[in-house]
Amino acid sequence: MTIEQDLNDIETQEAALRFDAFDLKAAFSLGKRLVKMATERDLGVAIDVTLHSMPAFYAALAGSTPDNANWVRRKRNMTLRYFRSSYACGLMLKKAGKTVADNGLSEVDFAPHGGSYPIFVKDTGCIGAVTVSGLPQREDHNLVVEALCAMLGADHDALKLGAE
Repeated sequence: MTIEQDLNDIETQEAALRFDAFDLKAAFSLGKRLVKMATERDLGVAIDVTLHSMPAFYAALAGSTPDNANWVRRKRNMTLRYFRSSYACGLMLKKAGKTVADNGLSEVDFAPHGGSYPIFVKDTGCIGAVTVSGLPQREDHNLVVEALCAMLGADHDALKLGAE
């Protein structure tokens, strides 16, 4: 896959994966769904659902490390800054030959690596982010997209990113 193809595919994902409404109950449901998926696959990940500045769900599964909490924070900051998936942000920077520092941001606080995804509500916009950390960045991104597809009844096979 090329950067351009991935960016186009992520744009399609971000347009399709939007909720009619999203609240703390939905945040908990999304978090539990990700925990179930990761547990069934024996994935050592940390999972976070945040509604803007309010933590709504967090789980650190067996195999995750203390570093994953920091990666979650940094990737989530990227998503909430640009209202795009952190993977798309990283691909756009790579395509432009830039870093987060070139945009005046600190790499201590912002990580343009896959795994954080904006939570969109139709006719409202981005109201938060769901983030996974612990896998290679493309796999973190794909796990989140798979969970969102399941919650929204979207065709995951049509929306998932292909192999690199």
